[in-house]
Amino acid sequence: MMSVMSAYIGRLYKGLRGEILVLPSRTVALLFCLALFLLPLVMAHPYYLGILTLAGIYAIFAASWDLLSGFTGQINFGHAIFFGVAVYTAALLNVHVGLDPWLTIPLGALAAVVAGLVVGVPCLRLRGTYLAFVTLAFPLILVEIIKLIPGTGGTLGVSAIGSVDSLSSSPVIEYYIAVALMIGLGFAMWKITDSKTGIIFHAIREDQVAARASGINTTRYKLLAFCLSGFFAGIAGGLYVHHTGDASPLTLGLLVSFQAIIWAIFGGIATIYGPIAGVFLLYPLAEYLRGPIFEYRMLLVAITVLLVMLFMPEGLIPRVRDKIEKVCPRCKLRNVATRKSCRVCMADLD
Repeated sequence: MMSVMSAYIGRLYKGLRGEILVLPSRTVALLFCLALFLLPLVMAHPYYLGILTLAGIYAIFAASWDLLSGFTGQINFGHAIFFGVAVYTAALLNVHVGLDPWLTIPLGALAAVVAGLVVGVPCLRLRGTYLAFVTLAFPLILVEIIKLIPGTGGTLGVSAIGSVDSLSSSPVIEYYIAVALMIGLGFAMWKITDSKTGIIFHAIREDQVAARASGINTTRYKLLAFCLSGFFAGIAGGLYVHHTGDASPLTLGLLVSFQAIIWAIFGGIATIYGPIAGVFLLYPLAEYLRGPIFEYRMLLVAITVLLVMLFMPEGLIPRVRDKIEKVCPRCKLRNVATRKSCRVCMADLD
């Protein structure tokens, strides 16, 4: 038993040393994940855990916007429709049907996938500004429809009808659920973008006509991007409603959509990890400033975002990564910035 355990630990260490610890950015990501898991041991206050739980949920939401808009170039100004559809689906199934929260979350995500198809099909022939403004209209239309449907609570939302069950009675457990799902789903989105599908998404973003001319079914892949983005945003929406108990038309509001865009631009578009980092930097900052300088907190956050966009147009995390790492001109692999030769092909890095 001990020999099997030591062999497993040895393989784990070898994998960490060869794949993670070899680059500063991956090492920082690992330390960030470990810090999130160890945080409740040193800070178990429900208020702070609640803020970080919401940050984990919003991180999934922001990364899902990046999966669609950052990688395929399908700029979506109405990303809240996926979030809001999942919120209402999970809430209504829980309150009126009595389904367990753990069943309503995947069902809400599936409803968001359907919303992705509903939004994606009319937008297939649109690009740029036209696409952005058409997607902006969908959540606004849905808000008015929801107000007319019996059982949705109208402008007050589902919370006016009944209480939505939470995922756990313990804030610590809810925190761990959000963090674990954020890490797992974030890694899944990153793997999608790092696969053949991700390469095709990149091709569509760079030149859709050339991608179609090379034999790529751009229609199918754009619909796939809308559905995948809707699925991950739907998971975030289901987690949100069972954490906060709030299923109101505000979850379909313009502010929700633009928050995801701001977080993604601040952290770095077309990275997946950039929007996640953007949420964990900006959202806790805004909540921390709520107490001492409530009147000016959003102004300070806006100034922070503008400064980053002015001096780091590619985003904060890509700029930091480029400072601590450099790309090999021959094999295109990343290396520590202090290296003189590539760690794989030994090409000169100077």
